[in-house]
Amino acid sequence: MRRDASSASGAGTPARHPVQQSLLDQSPSRPRIERQAVTRTFDGVTCYEVPARTAVEAVPAAAGLPYRWAASPYRGCAAGCRHCAARRGHRYLGLDPVSDFATRIVVKTTLADRLRRELASPRWAGDPVVLGLTGDCYQPAEETYRLMPAIVRAFADAGNPFTVLTRSPLVLRDLDLLREAAKVTQVGALVPVGFVDDRIRRAVEPAAASPQRRLEICAALNDAGISCGVLMAPILPLITDSGDHLRATVRRAAEAGAVSVTPAVLRLPAGARESYLAWLEREHPGLVPRYQTLYGNGQLAEEGYRGRIAAQVATLCETYGIGRSARRWRRRRSPDRQLALV
Repeated sequence: MRRDASSASGAGTPARHPVQQSLLDQSPSRPRIERQAVTRTFDGVTCYEVPARTAVEAVPAAAGLPYRWAASPYRGCAAGCRHCAARRGHRYLGLDPVSDFATRIVVKTTLADRLRRELASPRWAGDPVVLGLTGDCYQPAEETYRLMPAIVRAFADAGNPFTVLTRSPLVLRDLDLLREAAKVTQVGALVPVGFVDDRIRRAVEPAAASPQRRLEICAALNDAGISCGVLMAPILPLITDSGDHLRATVRRAAEAGAVSVTPAVLRLPAGARESYLAWLEREHPGLVPRYQTLYGNGQLAEEGYRGRIAAQVATLCETYGIGRSARRWRRRRSPDRQLALV
């Protein structure tokens, strides 16, 4: 998606004429979200423009993140990761969480204005907020709508701490804004890198940036003074949970200067469960019974397994010095292997 120089109502005007669906068509067969939104299509991706009814939402405890609150300008994500736990939300919109998640994106066009009101409320305690939990806030739709600059300014004007969760190099577009915000409040970033084997990434995260590219983003943000860690998610049971996989991922995070590594084992809520298990049955059918034992009918792997993985990652982080400001582990590398944005 691309945007020209003009804008309206805080959202960019598309460079190409979108296909807009009439709101007069109220057929009950249409998805619920289509009966409530202005619908535009860009390059095969349908965007549903809606006003934000609320900005800050509670983070599910099962997400395994150190945040209580989240705000997301987009619901759905063009990266289309098979395992994405946010797929579940599409079901509530009358959309298919498997087939529609990457091609039908909800755009909360007024999120920045709503956010300003909520952050100014006397009932708001000023807690840290993570951005992008229901869809990458720097996915391709952001090139068209440009919602994030106003959102960053809203947090800065309120002096409210926030963390950007993204896999996309587009975040570097707003580097100056993030640095300005960091002068008045705590600003951080998390880059999801569950594993560093790009063959697996192509299978389960087909449209996402490569692990190498994400680690370059982490390095660039840290070099610019924006504290960036790695969300080691998802760790895929029986696929990327071996000692070698875990060690390689933590080592590469350390090389990139990650200030933290937060491990999170694959979750399988509704939507993600159907998408991921369909791939697993097709590509690794022998693993399906073991997943059924590990997950049962729930979205979380058994507690003992998750605890073992967390302990292994914690030990590796200690080995490579992640989280210790006095020392960062570096492997000796030739200049052509240095992390660099290209």
